[in-house]
Amino acid sequence: MNEKTVRNRAVVANISLSLDGRTSGPGGEYDMGWIVPHAATNASRDHMIKVTNPATTVLLGRKNYEGFGGFWPSVADNEEADARDRAFSKWLNFVEKIVFSSTLIEASWENSRVVNDDPVTVVNDLQQKGDGDIIVLASSSIIKRLLEADALDRLSITLCPEVAGGGARLFDEGIPSSSWKLRESIVTESGAICLLYDRIRDGK
Repeated sequence: MNEKTVRNRAVVANISLSLDGRTSGPGGEYDMGWIVPHAATNASRDHMIKVTNPATTVLLGRKNYEGFGGFWPSVADNEEADARDRAFSKWLNFVEKIVFSSTLIEASWENSRVVNDDPVTVVNDLQQKGDGDIIVLASSSIIKRLLEADALDRLSITLCPEVAGGGARLFDEGIPSSSWKLRESIVTESGAICLLYDRIRDGK
């Protein structure tokens, strides 16, 4: 990837983690109720809008795509919803959504398409065209693959003050070492910390 392309289309990963580094709890991949109170604060909502607004492409795994698609599309027109949630919903409906799946045949959510390919290959192709950031929303399998290939430019981590006590980890053994520079940190009303890191390459 050349320097100019990376700067024009930063590859961003957005995810929530527990204090013990988990993306889900011991009850399985859907054991994520401990994240919800921390995602619903004003600061977390503001952080999400800030991180996602520059993006024009979203990368999702099948399960997250189905979960997001079952909730977010209708929020845009829900007058009782928080204004930031409505804005996020409108953005998510409009943005290009790429779904990584070997089993899903078609994606019915507007502006979605299914691919059965290596996320690194897809990201490399996306960086050769278009503009705006490319963001992975909470899909840890995709984030792990991009970390393995050192293909992430920015990490957005909401560190929740919870010890999950088991469950899946984001940073597994075997991920290559890397250095990151803190771009922003915000303490939310729930005690979570929204952290934004930029990848340091060539000493910059």
